[in-house]
Amino acid sequence: MSHLLRRPKIGQSKIHDISQSTANWKYVGFGVYNLKKGDKVHEETKSNEAIIVVIEGKIELEVDGFPTFGVIGDRMDVFEKKPPYSLYIPPNHEWQGLAETDCVIGICLAPGKKDRKPKVIGPNDVIQLERGKGSNLRKINNIAMEDQDEADSLLVTEVFTPQGNWSSYPPHRHDVDDYPNITYLEETYYHRLNPPQGFGFQRVFTDDGELDETICVKNHDVVLVPKGHHPCGTPFGYEMYYLNVMAGPIRKWRFANSPDHEWLYDFDPDK
Repeated sequence: MSHLLRRPKIGQSKIHDISQSTANWKYVGFGVYNLKKGDKVHEETKSNEAIIVVIEGKIELEVDGFPTFGVIGDRMDVFEKKPPYSLYIPPNHEWQGLAETDCVIGICLAPGKKDRKPKVIGPNDVIQLERGKGSNLRKINNIAMEDQDEADSLLVTEVFTPQGNWSSYPPHRHDVDDYPNITYLEETYYHRLNPPQGFGFQRVFTDDGELDETICVKNHDVVLVPKGHHPCGTPFGYEMYYLNVMAGPIRKWRFANSPDHEWLYDFDPDK
């Protein structure tokens, strides 16, 4: 199994618990809770800021020292594709949740810097767009990208890839700290498939071939992207969803295309 692949922990409520140290990098942490109605969860952000994404279901969330944020979430199935509810939490805070329904939440983590206050990021705050064309078309829910002042370090987005299509494609990388040309951003991909018995593929590779991993991803898998290009695709019959978390020295997303595949940006599949 690839060292970049993290399988879910079956039978546990926290199916992913990826810290900066266990990922062997510096900026991104990521966790996933798969909760049953009535389950409780409690964590401390410590030196990280956090964005809790309610991937599906409803949960009551509280942050120490602040009034309850009540029950948030109205997307009962992630493949409804509606923009989600999320909650931003600054460093050095405790938070707790009570599952109002069966629910899945993603815990996006990165070093915090400013003295921000907790804030609900509602569906109206999410920027929806489409990217690509032909079999490269996908739908985007930008939860906290750089043009949204929702965090100090975190960049968070959701992508829905139709059956038979590709995403994060043409291949691109963001693994060098050379702003404004390119930025260094670590990244995690949390994958879901519809129907859930499906599979997809993700390739993580560098131009010099030092890293070249092709990974078969299944429902609830996470792929780590420490460097290199990282396209993914899904076969006929299966939709793919992924939640992206990125962070690095600066909160900017600047990337470089793979020179072998850059011609695809000018390719028109209808001609």
